Amino acid sequence: MGKSPEKRAVLIAGPTASGKSALAVEIARAQGGVIVNTDALQVYDVLRLLTARPSEIEMVGIPHRLYGSVHPSVRFSTGEWARAAEAVIAGEGNRPLIFVGGTGLYFDVLTTGFADVPEVPPEAVAAAEAEVAGLDREARGRLIAARDPLIAARLKAPDPQRVIRALAVLNATGRSLAAFQDATHSPLLENFAVERMVLNPDREVLRQRIARRFEAMFASGAVEEVEALLALDLDPSLPAMKAIGVPEITAMLRGELEEGDAIERAVIATRQYAKRQRTWFRNRMADWNWIVP
Repeated sequence: MGKSPEKRAVLIAGPTASGKSALAVEIARAQGGVIVNTDALQVYDVLRLLTARPSEIEMVGIPHRLYGSVHPSVRFSTGEWARAAEAVIAGEGNRPLIFVGGTGLYFDVLTTGFADVPEVPPEAVAAAEAEVAGLDREARGRLIAARDPLIAARLKAPDPQRVIRALAVLNATGRSLAAFQDATHSPLLENFAVERMVLNPDREVLRQRIARRFEAMFASGAVEEVEALLALDLDPSLPAMKAIGVPEITAMLRGELEEGDAIERAVIATRQYAKRQRTWFRNRMADWNWIVP
């Protein structure tokens, strides 16, 4: 099908603290568009500061979708985000859509399609981890070949993470991960005129921005956010409980870390996350428009 000039979307990817949200607001104001969250952690409520969701002031006058709409007790999968994004796309008519965030898989959903793998319960993951524990590369290869030869044939290397993922899906569903991969859905924006950009700030500038931003978060209520999250008594393995800043502030609240150490560790974790994001974008979005803010 050909692209319709009446359906337009702007995709803004980039590492954390690169200025994506500000650019999205600027474009949305200029085009009369709708901003759609494309970040796996900004979907959760409670953690507005620590996930760097736009503030109420920043959102004034501009529709924002899929921000803070999921309770932190939920394991919100890529497939669930895809269905929610599809509903947003269908409901906004021909208004320009500005997708902004740092989750590479969500951008894949928009531009290349996705495999809708069901959510895997923790017990299935734990069983898979127990199977893989202590195995070397060759033993992992033999294990996955015996348990799931379809996915084994697709693994370039039987590293622990990929083997555990495949076994967990098999444990939970009785089906090979390969079967879900083969049933890939079409890109959500296949009929759109799409502008793609990756914000790529100078490395040292980004390091400084990350440090300043987390210190500002800490001073503005991040501790209270974590206290509110802990009051929900949630499973520690949930994505929201692993958001950068939550483990560090939790350790501080328990007396295991001093305030300065908690901040330093969270800043280091954020910088490491930004590095992983850059690597993903370089590998998967090399043909996008790379912009130095």
